[in-house]
Amino acid sequence: MKTYIVDSFTTEAFKGNPAGVCLTEQDLPEKTMLSIAKELNLSETAFVKKLEKANHYSIRYFSPVMEIPLCGHATLASAKILFEKEPLEDIHFLTIENIDLYIQKSDGEIKMEFPIYDLESATIPPATLHALGIQKIENCVYNKETNIIVVEIKSTEKLKNLTPDFEALKKSHDSINGVLVTAKSENDEFDFHSRYFWPWSGTNEDPVTGGTHTFLTKYWGNKLNKTKMKSFQSSARTGSMELELINEKTFTIKSNAVIVFEGTLNLQL
Repeated sequence: MKTYIVDSFTTEAFKGNPAGVCLTEQDLPEKTMLSIAKELNLSETAFVKKLEKANHYSIRYFSPVMEIPLCGHATLASAKILFEKEPLEDIHFLTIENIDLYIQKSDGEIKMEFPIYDLESATIPPATLHALGIQKIENCVYNKETNIIVVEIKSTEKLKNLTPDFEALKKSHDSINGVLVTAKSENDEFDFHSRYFWPWSGTNEDPVTGGTHTFLTKYWGNKLNKTKMKSFQSSARTGSMELELINEKTFTIKSNAVIVFEGTLNLQL
């Protein structure tokens, strides 16, 4: 099985967010896909299979811990591979939840259509904030589709310098997939920054996270009164993407990716 590692949301190797991509010719058992994701040990590995309809592919995402319903950087990585290897101008990826992700080439980059998710008011346990190293917050909300708590703080510098106690963080909550911390940008290059911590369901920190923008784009669009924005993820690897709100249900992510590894995975099924 052809297998790749692709750095997403960047134009530089070893930046952005690395994703595994496996091009499958048959449906694999979930146990096998999880084992492969553990073997590659990246935040997510995508399993892509061509469907009968032209330009249509199924896609499933696995962290080393569990299946993830929707993943932005592994979608971008998979699109990068297919656009490089096949004569395609656009792609439809069908997820495990039957979401049709429309992907197209766009001025040398890749543009992806994603659904918009809403947020609701929430509270966060003091122990969780303490484990994150946060004393004061501007807002706290929750997204049910991804099971993520979102915490807004005031300073991007504080966000960049967070050094969570991940053991304490994991013990501080028992019913979420992750915590997203975000702040309004303090310069004109970007509109907002974020970091995503998810020791409950993946790795300690996801370097650059497209999936969280399913709710971040509308959140910051409303706050900033904008439909076009640029976001920055201030993890150690860093990464960025351009965002556009299309309507109440859809937005686009535009960015790029770099293929850093290509090989063959040997399986006995």
